[in-house]
Amino acid sequence: MLLILTLAFMLPVVAVFASWSPWGESGAVAAQILREMSGTVLPDYVWTTVRLCVMVAVGVVLVGLSAAATVTMFEFPGRRVFEWALLLPLAMPAYVVAYAYTDFLQFSGPLQTFLRTVLGVEGRVFPEIRSLGGAAWVFTFSLYPYVYLLARTALGERASHLMEAARLLGAPMRRRVLEVALPLARPAVAAGAALALMETLADFGVSSYFGIQTFTAGIYKAWLSMDNRIAAAQLATMLLLLVALLLFLERRAQKRMRFSVARGGRAGAMDARPLVLQGAARWLAWGVCGAPVLIGFVLPVLFMLRPLVADWSVLSWGQFLGWSLNSLRLGAISAVLAVALALLLAFNMRRRPDVPTRLAVELVGLGYAVPGAVIVVGLLLPVGWLQAVAPQSSVGYVLTATSLGLIWAYLVRFCAVALQSVQSGYARIPASFDDSARMLGTGDLGLLRRVHWPLLKRSTAAAALLVFVDVMKELPATMVLRPFNSDTLAVVAYQLARDERLGEAALPSLALVLVGLLPVILLSRTLRAPSR
Repeated sequence: MLLILTLAFMLPVVAVFASWSPWGESGAVAAQILREMSGTVLPDYVWTTVRLCVMVAVGVVLVGLSAAATVTMFEFPGRRVFEWALLLPLAMPAYVVAYAYTDFLQFSGPLQTFLRTVLGVEGRVFPEIRSLGGAAWVFTFSLYPYVYLLARTALGERASHLMEAARLLGAPMRRRVLEVALPLARPAVAAGAALALMETLADFGVSSYFGIQTFTAGIYKAWLSMDNRIAAAQLATMLLLLVALLLFLERRAQKRMRFSVARGGRAGAMDARPLVLQGAARWLAWGVCGAPVLIGFVLPVLFMLRPLVADWSVLSWGQFLGWSLNSLRLGAISAVLAVALALLLAFNMRRRPDVPTRLAVELVGLGYAVPGAVIVVGLLLPVGWLQAVAPQSSVGYVLTATSLGLIWAYLVRFCAVALQSVQSGYARIPASFDDSARMLGTGDLGLLRRVHWPLLKRSTAAAALLVFVDVMKELPATMVLRPFNSDTLAVVAYQLARDERLGEAALPSLALVLVGLLPVILLSRTLRAPSR
């Protein structure tokens, strides 16, 4: 069973790397396409992707770290509200934020139209939102919570006792922040920035809608426009190598964070006192914490509500119900299967942590780092090879004309989310419980059903919720692998926005935001639990 799971989760990555092997005429055509692309668009893909990643990295670090430092080290009115409100942009898919800002800020949008009328000017008032800078803006205020969460943990739990010691030694606040807090927060900031960049590289909705020539957009162009899956797979390999580099940096930063915890712990967490702000410093704190919430959540929601309130007649409620049911069905099936696989792997890891089990768990855990575009290419490429060898085979039909291929892609990408949550639940169950059950004659199935399951209900519920929401928001894999006449909210929102029907795209986009609020609420409750 573990071998089958390992092969199923490894197939997309293996197929993508296998695209570099000679495959007859198709391989020659792909090599010719790559040679042509290397002299034309490939350098643009690389340069644009690197520039976008640099801009996003700088943006999420500045916004996330400044917000985390403000709510952790200072006391001011509204701090408790900002602690959870700064998580709200996690509920906003980046492509939804892009649609909202485009509708309001574009040349024909209400803001520029109003300013041209009032000021009596002609032409563009603001720079074009559909640009590399606009994409960096969207990603920064959609993904900064990754840095905010990890930096807040580092500053609140790891640097607190050293900050208090520095205060007792007479160090001023500026020196405590620059020489104590920020150096200790560096591993957390690096890990959060790496996670944000992995999401940026995996994105398709923003880059495609804004016309940004990134690797993900190039993969779909090679596949859909040039009709060559091998070339698309080879481009996907380059993207996967970039993600692997970021994953290495994130893992390295996580190890440094664990070292920091072991040395510091929580011994001085209750002794450190936030500095009470007065006067202008309060206004500055409100600005640092309020601007990300306003730009990343409040304004996009208001921008999407505007066309809905202006004209309800453009909305097709019957079709919206069908899109919602498709999204709910796929999300529910994927969540149940992902939790079941996560329970199987985590239980085997607890009972028999041998090399095959550890390898399977490690491979499944890496799935979330693989972009959806790479998974799509890696799943469909073997199907094309099989169809060429055995034209009568029905594998292609099963994977592309039904939901099986789509659910497979979801499990490869999101089973890691469920596994992490279930493993965190197992970490809180003492091993002595297993020993006691064994002494009473309980077998493996009875141990899982009667001992582990009652203690894992909350962890598995959280895992199912996280997978469900991720599946609802997933765009690249859904857009390519979905069966005919089974559009989801994410796909419809993208298609309507691409056709400049932004008023109609607002309804499915807002539905995705409402669904995305569920894990944000769960996360905010979890973060507040230790203080209670």
